[in-house]
Amino acid sequence: MRVSTSKLVKVAVLGAAGGIGQNLALLLKGSPLVSQLSLYDVRGAVSVALDIDPVASPAKVLGFEKDELEDALLGAEVVLIPAGVPRKPGMTRDDLFNTNASIVRDLSAAVAKSSPKAIIGVISNPVNSTVPIVAETLKKAGVYDPRKLFGITTLDIVRARTYVAEALGASVFDIDVPVIGGHSGETIVPLLSRFRQLSEEQVKALTHRIQFGGDEVVKAKAGAGSATLSMAYAASEWTFSVIKALRGDRGLVEYTYVASDVQPPCGWFVSPVELGKDGVENILPFPELNEYETSLLENALKLLESSQQRGIDFVAKSS
Repeated sequence: MRVSTSKLVKVAVLGAAGGIGQNLALLLKGSPLVSQLSLYDVRGAVSVALDIDPVASPAKVLGFEKDELEDALLGAEVVLIPAGVPRKPGMTRDDLFNTNASIVRDLSAAVAKSSPKAIIGVISNPVNSTVPIVAETLKKAGVYDPRKLFGITTLDIVRARTYVAEALGASVFDIDVPVIGGHSGETIVPLLSRFRQLSEEQVKALTHRIQFGGDEVVKAKAGAGSATLSMAYAASEWTFSVIKALRGDRGLVEYTYVASDVQPPCGWFVSPVELGKDGVENILPFPELNEYETSLLENALKLLESSQQRGIDFVAKSS
């Protein structure tokens, strides 16, 4: 079956030699939606590009390393940023801040120069802080468009659907779990009140597992990294929705971390977002909360405020 190249999109992955980046690159290469896949990392990206190049798809794969970042970004319509160091046992996503903040700042400065109109999906943790870092960096360059900047939090949705389906003995394909707030521990707020079959104890246990499911992976890998396979899968699903919206498909909604002034008083918030050709088309209201979910949200907002300010302050001080 032929696929019209007029509907395909150029995608760049920054941090393509890492655990998330390699797997994400493979998933993107196998998609009929991608025309060109530019893979960048300080080292290892060329070998990844050569490795996945034979995968049958329309996508042309190019590898870039070291000082070739700007070349990797030329013509990119979607830029994905999984670059950074992974968590180790005992670390929170916030513990990664000092290292990953500089990486994300420098990469986003290159995006501002080489592909200022691209849609940017940030994966690098802590997302609650790194997305504001990208925003402030783009503002300094004069190219910030809040419709085009996202934190990819789809893994929280993926975990929620899977865990709830297991608890209910249902198919994961029949389960839809809204997850709002942020993308770290207690800032993650799954809305489980719609599942009246769940007991109060089950709701609390599932909430905790959805919030801290990543810790299970970090512990199991015993210092060898964090969730890479599931994060790559989740990021690819988000990316495919964005690409379909870019080509004109309608009615695509993803829960994702975006700048918002229509949700609770918070600069950035995971909301149901209707996607369009320019990124964010509409930010939709999330379902009504019960008392327990309201308390979770109130706590999340306090934590989000400090995390976001940390990112903003980082860029201000680094300048």
